[in-house]
Amino acid sequence: MRRGWAAGLVLGLAVAGMLPAAGQELENGGSGQAILPGHGASTNLPVPRFVSLKSEIGNVRRGPSLEHRVDWVFHHRDLPLKITAEFEHWRRVEDNEGQGGWIYYTMLSGIRTVLVTEARAELHRGPEARTQVVAIADEGVIGKLGACTRDWCEISAGGQDGWLMKSQIWGVDPDEVRN
Repeated sequence: MRRGWAAGLVLGLAVAGMLPAAGQELENGGSGQAILPGHGASTNLPVPRFVSLKSEIGNVRRGPSLEHRVDWVFHHRDLPLKITAEFEHWRRVEDNEGQGGWIYYTMLSGIRTVLVTEARAELHRGPEARTQVVAIADEGVIGKLGACTRDWCEISAGGQDGWLMKSQIWGVDPDEVRN
């Protein structure tokens, strides 16, 4: 009985405009700090942003709770994912194909990785096409992200280090520059 009363109170407050409507987040994430525009209400980190899958398997749910069914399962440790929304301890993520949903935050890592999206991508010694090719990466290879210039990113994968054009990878914003 008490549970129904509380649900009715919350619904009544939402109708009266005192709580955010479905799909909206509190302005300060409940922390008392102002949330910057384009930042998540739970972490105040930029949204969207890239992260990676921390474990071998990650259940992705239809909504931000254990009550929601699992719609998708990611099966590769270090898979780069894009966070597109936050709700409390849940993050809405998508992969390079736009597949995804809600995953619990402990399943994610801030370690940046990228996915090679072109077959036989040439890793260069430096961030220029004229530099020596040091390795060839197949489509689907996951590498740790290093520095990025306007057009190139340094990655480490399979014991090899080199530079790939941003157009050959997923997991970094086109205008992102990293040192």
